[in-house]
Amino acid sequence: MKHTGREDAAIAEQGTILRCQVGSGVHGITVADQDDRDEMGICVEPPEYVIGLRRFEQYIHRTQPEGARSGPGDLDLVVYSLRKWMRLALSGNPTVLLPLFVPEHEIVAVTPLGRELRAAADRILSRQVGHRFLGCLRAQRDSMLGRRGGRHTNRPELIEAYGFDVKFAYHMVRLGVQGVELLETGRVTLPMAEPRASWLRALRRGEHTMAEALEVASGLEERLVDLVATSPLPEWPDTAWADRWLVDAHERARAEWQEAARGGEPAGGAATGDGVAATATA
Repeated sequence: MKHTGREDAAIAEQGTILRCQVGSGVHGITVADQDDRDEMGICVEPPEYVIGLRRFEQYIHRTQPEGARSGPGDLDLVVYSLRKWMRLALSGNPTVLLPLFVPEHEIVAVTPLGRELRAAADRILSRQVGHRFLGCLRAQRDSMLGRRGGRHTNRPELIEAYGFDVKFAYHMVRLGVQGVELLETGRVTLPMAEPRASWLRALRRGEHTMAEALEVASGLEERLVDLVATSPLPEWPDTAWADRWLVDAHERARAEWQEAARGGEPAGGAATGDGVAATATA
């Protein structure tokens, strides 16, 4: 369930433990200020939203109204509950994993719990990420080719300019590059290293053909398929550790809120202009 109300904004503000950029800027693949800014946050929800009847899974803030496309200078922010983020991360969701690897200068807010989470990537990652990267790569390819089941482009201007949606093509190849690196090394380099970064920027400018993009993606797809079976990552994530850490994180956060309430000071950090906390900035 998606939440956008004031109550949900307050939950995100109070409980944020990590917030960072996750869009093209963090990948190092921006082109001529064409992109909006995508950020992701992770927050610890209050106890009543964990053991009571109420539920909080995510809070969404967008500069543009719902249904309108974001443009240069706009902010798209999603703040996940810690439990939902962990479920997605353990399953290998490519975008959700990015906060584990963003460089320090891309961190908007972080607390000690957020630092602990970033240090625990080796417990969260497994070969399961290979399946998710493969699925996302193939979905971007299907969308680019207009295949049934693929998401139809809302960027007709790209097709008019280049003959195909270069943004779908860029994400297709990017997912292959980063999925291979993650399965081989357990890390994702952000921003993306050369020469791939320059090649992808050229793809976004229409300087490579769709056939070239498909050829590169095909090679990466084959490597991903192989790495699902041969990667040095464990076959499954450490869910026992994740369960213990989640319980401990919620208990520690609750103790901090109670202490802040006794002291008459608000928990968390100062609110930013979009109403979500920027605590303990890096």
